[in-house]
Amino acid sequence: MSLTPAMIWLLAGVVLCLIEFVLPTAFVAFVMGLSALIVAAVSAVLPLNAQIILWMALSAVMVLGSRRFINRKAALKLDATEAETLTEILPGKPGRVLYEGNSWSARCETFDGAIAPHQKVYIVGRKGTTLIVVPEGLAQES
Repeated sequence: MSLTPAMIWLLAGVVLCLIEFVLPTAFVAFVMGLSALIVAAVSAVLPLNAQIILWMALSAVMVLGSRRFINRKAALKLDATEAETLTEILPGKPGRVLYEGNSWSARCETFDGAIAPHQKVYIVGRKGTTLIVVPEGLAQES
């Protein structure tokens, strides 16, 4: 039995969608699978070159478009929101905090004063391996 392009796109789409359930990839594999299913539907009227270009374009647009639906807080991957300063955090300078039993680099971007050591802070974001924190008093005022 010979596989037609439509069958190949259909198979690729199903496999990519199933991969998302096994290995979560922030919807990348899923939307690429959806793109392949769409290409399978129109493969009878398009030459192979156009099918590949359509699949790449649909995948790119759908991956970029799906970014708005991903929960920003989940993307931070922070289990807790509280930490304790280990060192003084000066305005605009990094310091260290104890977060989930580990020492992390931290910076406060919304407070002009220094945060003393052994003070409770709240984590409001993350940039790479640096946590963005605000002091306990400032977080309660807002």
